[in-house]
Amino acid sequence: MQTQKPLLPDGARRTAAWCGVVLLVAGVAAVGVWLCVIFKTAVTPVLLALLGTALLGPAHRRMTAHGVNRSVAAGLTCALLLAVVGGAGYIVVAALVDTGDQIVRSLKDAGQWVVDHFQVADDLSVDDLEANARKLVEKFGASAAGGLLTGISLVGSLIATSVLALLLTFFFLRDSDRAAKLAHTIAPRGTGDMVEAMGRRAFEAIQGFMRGTTLIALIDAVCITVGLLILRVPGAVGLGALVLVGAYIPYLGAFISGAVAVLVALADRGFVIALWALGVVLAVQVLEGHVLQPMIQSRTVQMHPAMILIALTAGASVAGILGMLLAVPLCAAAFGILGELRKGGGAEPRPPEEPA
Repeated sequence: MQTQKPLLPDGARRTAAWCGVVLLVAGVAAVGVWLCVIFKTAVTPVLLALLGTALLGPAHRRMTAHGVNRSVAAGLTCALLLAVVGGAGYIVVAALVDTGDQIVRSLKDAGQWVVDHFQVADDLSVDDLEANARKLVEKFGASAAGGLLTGISLVGSLIATSVLALLLTFFFLRDSDRAAKLAHTIAPRGTGDMVEAMGRRAFEAIQGFMRGTTLIALIDAVCITVGLLILRVPGAVGLGALVLVGAYIPYLGAFISGAVAVLVALADRGFVIALWALGVVLAVQVLEGHVLQPMIQSRTVQMHPAMILIALTAGASVAGILGMLLAVPLCAAAFGILGELRKGGGAEPRPPEEPA
């Protein structure tokens, strides 16, 4: 009896099957992003609390290992977070406020220097560039804030989100020992171990990003601030604060903060000092890329720069500046889950056949 030939060749059927899988995954991801945007008021504090839990987890575990009650340890850890973040935020804001006008003035002078020396255009004015840039920033900021804080005042929403994120961080730290049990409870039968492994892998990726990025940001900011102070660049402390904040946006933040530092040095100290400032920024970036990241940052968040830039672009298109801050850790967690799925979904190795 002759078997009926398939309508499509084997290669075409496999391609169609993979296309169906890709479409299904893309559809699920699109629905997930849409739901996150719809429920952004609840999703944003949860994501921020996860980042805070990943950063404070080691301190909480040390306290509980020394016999401190879990609730007391979680409360002390959250109080420490509030003190550190509040103090750092005050220092950064104060530094930027004190030197902000000087930095803006220096940037304007640097732009005029570039226009005069390179003859970009005869009818080009730095004042026009400043006005256009201000309109662009206002438009971008309005769209980003409008997408995140529709109908709510900015200050009130930030306070509410911060308080809710702090409370969620407390509960996540206190009840972290129940996460494995919860994973086995909600997972389908027989998949509890896989769900627990994926959750642990994703959290390790977020934890590695937060701890590594924070430490690297502090080292970068201190090194660049010291270098600018030695070169007597005005607004060095504010520029260092800008480097500290921008370090949480990989590549893009470092490029923008470094370019601002060089332009300020160019406007106030001349071309030679600007070259020295550029050398300081490049030296710090080389130190970060070849020494600090391999030594400090976890292997779980080592992604290709192209993937990081794509994640930043996608995060900015979905949630503006907040999306850029959350894009890389979430992308690292997704890659961790995919790696765990590949490890668990692989076929078992076949035993070697015995000789006849």
